[in-house]
Amino acid sequence: MKSLLICSTTFLAAASLVAADKDDVSSAAQKLADADNYSWTTTVETGQNRSPGPSHGKTQKDGLIWVDMTMRDNTTEAYAKSGKGAVKTDDGWEAVDLTAAPARGGGGGGGGGGGGGNPARFMGMRLRTLKAPAAEATDLIGKTKDIAKAGDAYAGDLTEDAAKALLTMGGRGRRGGGGGGGGGGAPSVTDAKGSVKFWLKDGAISKYQIKVSGTVTRNGTDNDVDRTTTVEIKDIGSTTITLPDEAKSKLG
Repeated sequence: MKSLLICSTTFLAAASLVAADKDDVSSAAQKLADADNYSWTTTVETGQNRSPGPSHGKTQKDGLIWVDMTMRDNTTEAYAKSGKGAVKTDDGWEAVDLTAAPARGGGGGGGGGGGGGNPARFMGMRLRTLKAPAAEATDLIGKTKDIAKAGDAYAGDLTEDAAKALLTMGGRGRRGGGGGGGGGGAPSVTDAKGSVKFWLKDGAISKYQIKVSGTVTRNGTDNDVDRTTTVEIKDIGSTTITLPDEAKSKLG
């Protein structure tokens, strides 16, 4: 009876510590959300030569977001605010309605054409599901089973549903829609696994890393995915965003 009581007490103490760790990370995400502004850099590693280049972002408390994205030798930039977006194309700034689903087979916004390699079109699709790091971190915390201190970070495993969603949405939700590469219905996922780590500095999240793996089947073709996405946050309170007049007009 005594040993059972000791085991129960130990279990409750451990559970209490895990809950406290999750609360610490949640508070750190809220502190980041409360900041007047901040910047971030995102890198994606896939273990393949086709990994994209780093992307960058800035946001301020009124909801304005600036991002850029590098594909091959092309860098595309965009702004988003209150359900509206502006993507820079070869012909100038083009408006994107972020509340509307992209047309089947294309039309993500910007640049004319519609080929899958069109950076402006891809950026338009990315804007539709873009979240600033504070919002994304909060979402990840809610989809993590438990979070516990691990060395200099806080770590936990994502739920299976969360891992599946990330595997079918291009990592950080950048690829709107579920069907992936053209045509037939939503992809299926097997052996989905995911984990996340958070680093804190001065009470706010300074970095987080998402790892997902599994097999994604699209149109009968299996694709093994093993991807690590790292978001590093900096210049909290000292970030400035310059919004060109033409882009501003597209945001209404």
